[in-house]
Amino acid sequence: MDRRSFLTAAGATVSVSFAGCAGLGGSDESSTEASSTDESTATGTSTGDAGDVEETLVVGTYSAFVDSPSTSPGAWVKQRFEEEFDARLIWQTPSNEVNHYIERRNAGVDIEADMYLGLNTDHLVRIDENLDDGLFADVGDVAGQDDIKPGLQFDPDGRAIPYDTGYISLVFDGTETTAPETFDGLLAEEHAGDLITQNPASSATGRAFLLHTVKEFGPDSYLDYWSDLQDNDVRVLGSWSDAYSAWSGGEAPMVVSYSTDQVFADQNDANMEEHQIRFLNDQGYANPEGMAVFDGADTPDLAREFMGFLLRPEIQGEIAVRNVQFPATESAELPEDYAELAQEPPEPVTFGYDELKGSVSGWISDWERQFASN
Repeated sequence: MDRRSFLTAAGATVSVSFAGCAGLGGSDESSTEASSTDESTATGTSTGDAGDVEETLVVGTYSAFVDSPSTSPGAWVKQRFEEEFDARLIWQTPSNEVNHYIERRNAGVDIEADMYLGLNTDHLVRIDENLDDGLFADVGDVAGQDDIKPGLQFDPDGRAIPYDTGYISLVFDGTETTAPETFDGLLAEEHAGDLITQNPASSATGRAFLLHTVKEFGPDSYLDYWSDLQDNDVRVLGSWSDAYSAWSGGEAPMVVSYSTDQVFADQNDANMEEHQIRFLNDQGYANPEGMAVFDGADTPDLAREFMGFLLRPEIQGEIAVRNVQFPATESAELPEDYAELAQEPPEPVTFGYDELKGSVSGWISDWERQFASN
C-alpha cells in the first residue's frame, strides 16, 4: 500500500500466475531488495463482449494506480479508454512492480504486457544496470508530448515520457509542532524524536528523501547528516504506509511525505491544520512518473495511442486528482481549488539519470551500513 491507497478499499482483482523468476525486490512503492514472488494481477474486463473488440492492451503498473475503483485512476481510465477505442484494456500489477519485467527479460521469458506506467529515474537506472539489451522501445510519435512541462523529461534515451509528478516534503501536525525551515533545523533539540521517514532501500519516498540529503550535503557528507539525525532520534520505518500510519496515530508530529498531502486530506475530510506542508530549504525533491512501451510489445501502436490519450487535458486533470499528484502537461484541466491544496516548492530539485547511474545503489548501501551500525 502507498499513500494513494492508504484509506481506500482494495478493488476486485483476478490473480494470474506467471512462470518465471524471482524479482529484484518488492514493496508498496519499489525496492532494491530480493523478492521471491513472480505473481501479477490482471484487472478489468471489457466494457462489452471481448469478441467485439479488435485489440487488447496490457499495461503494467503499480497496484495503487488501480486498487480502488472509486478513487484510484485505473478503473476510470479503463472505462474512458474502452468507451472511445475499439480495444480492451487490462491492468497488470505485479507485486514487485517493474522488477518483475526486468527478471522476465533476463530469463528470456515473454513480458506479456505492452507497456508500463509508473516509471521513475531510479527504475531506468536499475533497468540499464541489470539488462544488456534494454526493456523499452523508443517512445516514438505520441500525441500531446509537446505539452509536457519543461524540466519533467527524465529519460535521456527517449524511452519514457512523464504523465504526472510529485514533490517530496515534510508533512506536519500544526496542532502539535511547527516544522523547521531547514535541514539543519531538524537537528535541533526541540525536534528530537519528531521525525518519521522511510527506508530508502525499500521505499520510493524514503529514497527520494535520502537523495535530497545527498543533493544538499554532497556524497561525502550526507552520511554525517544522517548520523546527526540518528542522534536526534529520527525513526525510519519500512514503507510510506508504515510511516504515515505511525504519524497519523500520533507517534510523531512530522513525516516525510508529499506536498499534495492536503489534496489527500481534503478527500478524506481531515483537519487541514493537522496536514501542514514544509519544504526544507524551500526545496522539494521532484519525482516524475513516466510511461514506456515494452520492446517487442504485441500492440505498440495502440500503446502509443493510449499514451497520447493519457496526456489529454481532461485525462491529465482527472489522473492528478485521483492519483494525488501534479499533472505532467501545461494544459491539464484541474478543479479550481486544486492549486490551493497541492503545493509546489519554490525550488524543485532532483538528480538526473546520468547523476544516478553508477551512484544511487552505492549511496543506499552506504546508508544501510551506517544506519545498521549506529
